[in-house]
Amino acid sequence: MAAYPPTPQTTPTRYRERARYDRQTVHRILDESLVCHLGYVHDGRPVVLPTTHARVDDTLYIHGSTGSGPMLAARLSGLPVCVTVTLVDALVLARSAMHHSLNYRSVVALGTARVVDDPAEKARAFNALLDHIWLGRAADCRPPNARELAATAVLALNLVEVSAKVRDGGVADDTEDLDLPHWAGVVPLTLTPGTPIPDRNVEVPLPAYLR
Repeated sequence: MAAYPPTPQTTPTRYRERARYDRQTVHRILDESLVCHLGYVHDGRPVVLPTTHARVDDTLYIHGSTGSGPMLAARLSGLPVCVTVTLVDALVLARSAMHHSLNYRSVVALGTARVVDDPAEKARAFNALLDHIWLGRAADCRPPNARELAATAVLALNLVEVSAKVRDGGVADDTEDLDLPHWAGVVPLTLTPGTPIPDRNVEVPLPAYLR
């Protein structure tokens, strides 16, 4: 699986050793993240919106409303965007204030997004977005009707100019601070699903994919 080629925009100016361009790392981060941030320019001003996303091969689909700013702008000639996702894996607590940090995995994807108009592709994107929330949901809910399809839009961004950045390590205190009387170390963080709580009037048993 070939790596994404680095570009001036996907090459970090700091901590270049943390950059990753292999598809496996990039795809794993995108697939694990539940929320992305969509950045674009509207009327000369930067806008960043949180939304849901899903990856299908080398295409990133981004959920939105038909009447939203990015969807309207993308219909003209495509929309230059910067899409980011971040996973925080741990807090890094150092002896010195300066060296506190996070262990994280992030992805930045740049390019021109397009509105998905093809009905078959839009259906695939909807299924991917549902299964990204929880694998199995696309087949276990009512599909969108014509009114809902008309009100919902999907942006597609080809993953071409993309990179990941990963920090995975311990404390990086200065040598002269190692004997200071302060606790230092790593506090792992995880996102763990709780027990599903059924909505009222639900009579069907809990699906196997949610157990």
